[in-house]
Amino acid sequence: MSTLWSYSALNIDGDWTPLNYSGLQKLHAKYDDLHVLGFPSNEFANEEPGTEEEVKEFCTSKYGVTFPMFSKIEVNGANAHPVYAFLKGSSVGGGEDISWNFVKFLVGRSGEVVNVYAGDVEPEELEDDIVAELAK
Repeated sequence: MSTLWSYSALNIDGDWTPLNYSGLQKLHAKYDDLHVLGFPSNEFANEEPGTEEEVKEFCTSKYGVTFPMFSKIEVNGANAHPVYAFLKGSSVGGGEDISWNFVKFLVGRSGEVVNVYAGDVEPEELEDDIVAELAK
């Protein structure tokens, strides 16, 4: 059975990075065992049109992002990145296409998808679920 931790992705600096993390910026800094991964995509109203360097600069300067950022990917359709094919294909993901930016997937230590949150769900709203998952 494959889990999220069996995948790798090209990070925003152009290096292949395994997703072998054990667990968004405030939550990332608050919980040592929580690992947030950012996958930019330009599929939604052309919101990420810049180069990877520009995306990285924007995220770090505007939001202070220190969690790993990966290269821009497609999340829907035939060219969806394998990570997103896995996330969406999980029993929790339900095989649905991503409808808008900032959809969040909570993945447990085992690498299985625990929950999916719509793009308009604020990161703070995930905290109880994150704490519960980290306690397992």
